[in-house]
Amino acid sequence: MGVNVSVVAIDAGNSKTDVALIGEDGTVLATARGGGFQPPAIGVEAAIDVLAGVLARAVAELPAPPVLSGHVSACLANADLPVEEAELAAALESRGWGASVEVRNDTFAILRAGVDEPRGVAVVCGAGINCVGMTPDGRTARFPAIGRISGDWGGGSGLAEEALWFAARAEDGRGEASELARALPRHFGLDSMYGLIEALHRGAIPLGRRHELTPVLFATAEAGDPVAAALVKRQAHEVVAMASVALDRLDLLEEEVPVLLGGSVLAARHPQLNDRIAALLAARAPKAEVRVVSEPPVLGAALLGLDRTGVGPKAHRRLRARYA
Repeated sequence: MGVNVSVVAIDAGNSKTDVALIGEDGTVLATARGGGFQPPAIGVEAAIDVLAGVLARAVAELPAPPVLSGHVSACLANADLPVEEAELAAALESRGWGASVEVRNDTFAILRAGVDEPRGVAVVCGAGINCVGMTPDGRTARFPAIGRISGDWGGGSGLAEEALWFAARAEDGRGEASELARALPRHFGLDSMYGLIEALHRGAIPLGRRHELTPVLFATAEAGDPVAAALVKRQAHEVVAMASVALDRLDLLEEEVPVLLGGSVLAARHPQLNDRIAALLAARAPKAEVRVVSEPPVLGAALLGLDRTGVGPKAHRRLRARYA
């Protein structure tokens, strides 16, 4: 007799993928982790192949062959638009991993992981920035969140680029003096912004390492540099702008509701950023409860799957206890 899998939960980010196989009573039957999910870089089918490899490792943990006749709950990076969710759902359906498939942006996994019911708003500030909201009746609020063309500002990569811009101008005299002009190159063992610019431009320092400058920006702001502090303040305003709009769209501005903060920038709990977010949001949504998400996103994907299957609260509690 095979092992009945009620939910195939997938949380796939740009850098890693987590899969959890869930029984109908909320038991975690098996888990596995693998590489990132990047359909824009390698194509949809190749990206789904990555998920297939992780799923195969989870299946290998089962004591008997699985019966994959349940629901696939996939929260995926790069599923930023409904049309992309539909495209990825069709690709997953063709693999036959479950009787039904639902694809959501991976920010929904972070939100659902942090709430006891599907009600609230989450803002994620990692490499980029995104925000989603949901209510138990199925309504959602979301943004395209694909960069400057969709009105986004900030996130770790954006903050690093802004810090470089201000530091370059501080050094050559076009802009306000800032300690960033010394702190950023010093992080890479260099003595000037000119040297850092040359190293980035010519590949001596890979462009992908720019994200290392985000913590330097926060440290410089904490030390009292006004240029760095202004960037941190702007990021706080951007987070609150997204959260407030999402709350308003869901008619939750005046309600007691969780607003969850996730992603590497917000999870670092920089006081200058997170405390300012809490203060600004209190003026817009005075009953909102702001907190940093600590639960793993794959839990959110699994809970969304259980929501869809209609099991009782006991299964939800058992699943949540597994990840406590």
